[in-house]
Amino acid sequence: MSETGNFDEMLEDYDKTIRNGEVVEGVVLEVRPDEIVLNVGAKSDGIIPRNEYTNDSNLDLTTVVSEGDNMTVKVVKVNDGEGQILLSYRRVLAEKGNQRLEEAFNNQEVLTAVVDEVKSGGLSVDVEGARVFIPASLVSNTYEKDLSKYEGQEIEFVITEFNPRRRRIIGDRKQLIIAKRAELQKELLEKIQVGDVIQGTIKNVTDFGAFVDLGGADGLLHISEMSWGRVDNPKKLFNNGDEVRVYIKDIKDTKIALSMKFPDENPWNDASEKFAVGNVVTGKVARMTDFGAFVELTPGVDALLHVSQIAHEHIEKPSDVLKNGQEIEAKIVDFNEADHKISLSMKALIPQEEKAEEEQASVEEASEEE
Repeated sequence: MSETGNFDEMLEDYDKTIRNGEVVEGVVLEVRPDEIVLNVGAKSDGIIPRNEYTNDSNLDLTTVVSEGDNMTVKVVKVNDGEGQILLSYRRVLAEKGNQRLEEAFNNQEVLTAVVDEVKSGGLSVDVEGARVFIPASLVSNTYEKDLSKYEGQEIEFVITEFNPRRRRIIGDRKQLIIAKRAELQKELLEKIQVGDVIQGTIKNVTDFGAFVDLGGADGLLHISEMSWGRVDNPKKLFNNGDEVRVYIKDIKDTKIALSMKFPDENPWNDASEKFAVGNVVTGKVARMTDFGAFVELTPGVDALLHVSQIAHEHIEKPSDVLKNGQEIEAKIVDFNEADHKISLSMKALIPQEEKAEEEQASVEEASEEE
């Protein structure tokens, strides 16, 4: 072939027609912080602005691209108004990414990507240049008000909706969590049994109890099983994230009942010695009724102080002379271990001279009333 022929071919190749939407190869001529100049074999140079290279508006392009690099780009506009060709590197990646996502969608493949943006309605991730949106409702199996903790985290998800023309590529992380939990639940239920002691993490605290994550399944720690003593408000006792030691009280299908009332810590185990009839004890008034006051001798052991046993004189109701939380001293007058019942008497500790004085005071008071 003649030199003239070679020159003509080169000239024809140099003047090749560039069309909008075409994917072409080019060589980097110059790199600036906010744009890349590319030779794509046309009369005019091509320009890749920063926003057509990346979604990062702060990226310095000189740190990622060098002169002489080969790049595959897409023609956005043959003439950008300044005689240059507007090119996009990002759109080429997005098309390749979309192909990857379509394949994953068809195969229900689990994908992994880093969350690079947290939006008000969910999370946004980049998969080989293509954007995937994960709605807040599909981020977790539980409601999460604040999604900011996911920014920068690598997460797994599946594509549940793929419609790039409408720019709707939806990811779902929730179903993977549910499937994993189901698998872990099955493994846990196969190895635990009633009576086992296990460590767990408080997941949610309610007025009636707390749900404990046992590492694959949740168990319910009812308010009545939190302590041998009285618990009025679980939220004052536990916080989400607290580590607890519990034992399996019951298992019905997938429902697990928990308890912290360990049998070896039952305060009634040695109650017959500590609270034998005749012993003098100290306790706090826990609650009152018209017929008497219930006194906590130790967490889990309450005793009844009947209104008739408060003093030698007549008392209409316990609240006339006692207050909730008040510490009192009394004598054990009855102990029923089988029914877990203890009776107290304060007046049994009042010396006889005080008793006589009280009786005299009562007589004088009655006379004055007459």
